[in-house]
Amino acid sequence: MTDTGKAGTGVGGLDEILDGGLARGRVFLLEGRPGTGKTTVALRFLLEGAARGERCLYITLSETNEELRGGAASHGWELPEELTVFEVVPPESLLDADHQQSLLYSSELELGEATTAIFTRFEAVKPQRVVLDSLSEIRLLAQSSLRYRRQILAFKHYFARHDATVLLLDDLTTDTLDKTVHSVVHGVIQLEHMTPEYGAERRRLCVSKYRGQRFAGGYHDFSIKRGGVSVFPRLVALNQQAPFRRVQKSTQIPPLDALLGGGIEQGSSTLLLGPAGAGKTILGLHFLRAAINRNEKTAMYVFDEEIGLLFDRVRSLGFDLAEAERNGMLHVEQVDAAELSPGEFAHRVCAAVDANGVTSILIDSLNGYNAAMPSEATLVLHIHELLQYLNRRGASTFLTVAQHGLVGDMKTPVDLTYIADTVILLRYFEAVGKVRRAISVIKKRASRHEDTIREFSIGKDGLRVGEALDGFQGILRGVPELVAGQLIDGAEVDASS
Repeated sequence: MTDTGKAGTGVGGLDEILDGGLARGRVFLLEGRPGTGKTTVALRFLLEGAARGERCLYITLSETNEELRGGAASHGWELPEELTVFEVVPPESLLDADHQQSLLYSSELELGEATTAIFTRFEAVKPQRVVLDSLSEIRLLAQSSLRYRRQILAFKHYFARHDATVLLLDDLTTDTLDKTVHSVVHGVIQLEHMTPEYGAERRRLCVSKYRGQRFAGGYHDFSIKRGGVSVFPRLVALNQQAPFRRVQKSTQIPPLDALLGGGIEQGSSTLLLGPAGAGKTILGLHFLRAAINRNEKTAMYVFDEEIGLLFDRVRSLGFDLAEAERNGMLHVEQVDAAELSPGEFAHRVCAAVDANGVTSILIDSLNGYNAAMPSEATLVLHIHELLQYLNRRGASTFLTVAQHGLVGDMKTPVDLTYIADTVILLRYFEAVGKVRRAISVIKKRASRHEDTIREFSIGKDGLRVGEALDGFQGILRGVPELVAGQLIDGAEVDASS
């Protein structure tokens, strides 16, 4: 195995953020409040080293050997012989209530004994990877900031002389304003968890320092499940580009192709905008069906509708989603916005394209996606990077957005029309005693398109797009005026009728 000069962490996604891992022979700080996942990351770091034949040492001042092994077992891990757990216990006299004398065991004496015990065990094991858990106990024993800094420097120089890669854990339970260690260590990784008003807690990490090394800055979502920690690096679309030929592909409905100026360009994004029930999902599924008929793989991510109900609903329109899924041409996934972080969702979508060869994706809807975001500004940034990434990988993306209201003045929860390459607008309108649907293309970057408004309907035979509604005026307001003869249901209607 080639030595790259980096010690891989073994945590999926984290090495990508760190550009390969932790620099060997250096000391790093992993900090976060209790419950953020420090111990899980540290154990994974040591297990990765043990798997590579490296000797590893876990020095614990806070958890017992039994607790550590129990935590590892909860992830299905068994600590190997290459990984030594050294539990630093207080002197026997401190465990005896009759001998607890501060004069005999001052903090200075306790700190000295703990340091000697750590160095002694280090000499015996001669590890290449070390975890020290945690600095809060060292800080309490040191009592003063000066003695604490001197002790950390002593640890750093000692471990550096022996070319060990060290991960110091800090649970931030003492003085959180003390940044002594930040200035001493080679790099700092910060873990955070947040509890929203509803739904599962969200976790994120940030690399705030890494000397002489490039890294992916900013916050990155991560999750802890059985099997360990998974980190989802923040998307940077400019770093991704796959060669593909940008061609225009038919929707297999001639009037719809005419409306779109020939079809949809590969590697572009399309926003389907309209009120609830206007047919956004059905229209999006028709784009996927056209791709499947071309023998292309597709994926659909459903936020709002229960998948079983969706399957039954569209089967009556002649689209068997279950069969397409069995044939491997369609991947359908129910997304719970309350349980899934935006970073993990983006990771799943990108993996479908990169690993499974998906070329067309439907996200239904952005209203549900918005529920997973802390703010509208964050949603726009997430969507922008996701769409740019998918476009650069040659995937066509279709997104639905439900507007508030049914007719007249419509409100959009978040404006993404300037981000999407194509915007298709759906509207209800009333004519001849019936509520009808209209479709129009209000934006298309890749080619010219019709500026007409066409009627469309959803029946047993699927989606049907009719002729241009050139006899009406005010369709987008919902209550149009008939200004000339117009064919409705095969019969001509004139303004005098």
